[in-house]
Amino acid sequence: MDSVRLDKWLWAARFFKTRALAKKAIEGGKVHYNGGRAKTSKGVEVGALVKVPQGWDIMEVEVLALSDQRRGAPEARALYVETSDSIERREREAEARRLTNQAMQHPLKRPDKKQRREIKRFQERSGE
Repeated sequence: MDSVRLDKWLWAARFFKTRALAKKAIEGGKVHYNGGRAKTSKGVEVGALVKVPQGWDIMEVEVLALSDQRRGAPEARALYVETSDSIERREREAEARRLTNQAMQHPLKRPDKKQRREIKRFQERSGE
């Protein structure tokens, strides 16, 4: 197998659930092949770098093998390896998101009567 269509490879490597979703991401400019935007029918070659969005993160992977058939997850992971820069960036961004979310904790319930009175007093004092 010399080359496989980019949308088919992304689907076989389990980055997208359907080929239609892979095609939509490629056409939307979300997937980059060797540093540039690619077309859906672009032939994937071993050793190429592909940037793929995965939720909040963008994974940069190197193509190790080609496949146009979707198989189990362990076999799909054998098709690529994530670059060390990508892993570090994802971990850094995940930590930043975690810290941001901790700072923005919302109360789990509505304020009770005592807390509402305290809020009202505070608002009246700050309004003067």
